Amino acid sequence: MRVLVIEDDEELAQAVAVGLRRATMAVDVAFDGPSGLERALVNDYDVVVLDRDLPGLHGDEVCARLILAGSRSRVLMLTAAATTEDLVDGLGIGADDYLPKPFDFPVLVARIGALARRAHPVAPPVLRHRDIVVDTARRSAVRGGRRLDLAPKEFGVLEVLLAADGRAVSAEELLERVWDESADPFTKTVKVTVSRLRAKLGEPQVIATVAKSGYRI
Repeated sequence: MRVLVIEDDEELAQAVAVGLRRATMAVDVAFDGPSGLERALVNDYDVVVLDRDLPGLHGDEVCARLILAGSRSRVLMLTAAATTEDLVDGLGIGADDYLPKPFDFPVLVARIGALARRAHPVAPPVLRHRDIVVDTARRSAVRGGRRLDLAPKEFGVLEVLLAADGRAVSAEELLERVWDESADPFTKTVKVTVSRLRAKLGEPQVIATVAKSGYRI
């Protein structure tokens, strides 16, 4: 799951990013409206966490431009105001959800997870393949009743491959969906992560390498 956080309070933005990464999400951060809009239009994010009161370009305008551009990203609007009028305004311009500050972090994670599932409705909240069960809401993975101790990127790769339902997923797509913008596309990071994931999944192997196409379950 890939998330963009657009928040001008840098301390809050970085704290949210760290927490979401611990929840196995790939996170990019922007601190003003123009740079946030640019990132959101260039990259394919599952969810954009958007502060309403942004410098340079108001959050309402960022949301409106994303909708106009046909962005598939779900938008979770954050605001220090919590009146009914603010809620109606935020949802009225196209935001998918609305969360007033201050907020409980587990609630933020749950809301983002719910929006991400709406962004990709073909993927159910619980993904299964034979004896492998991945609960995307609880961020847990089990094989044969044994809980898998997966690093965030390993979990992300497994989630994307299971959601693909047998389709081959390229290394480029995995890099786009699981890593953030700081990832180097010329490294072997995807190959190494898949190798570690295979080792943790154990036998029999379920991740196949597809020549010139990538990987699939």
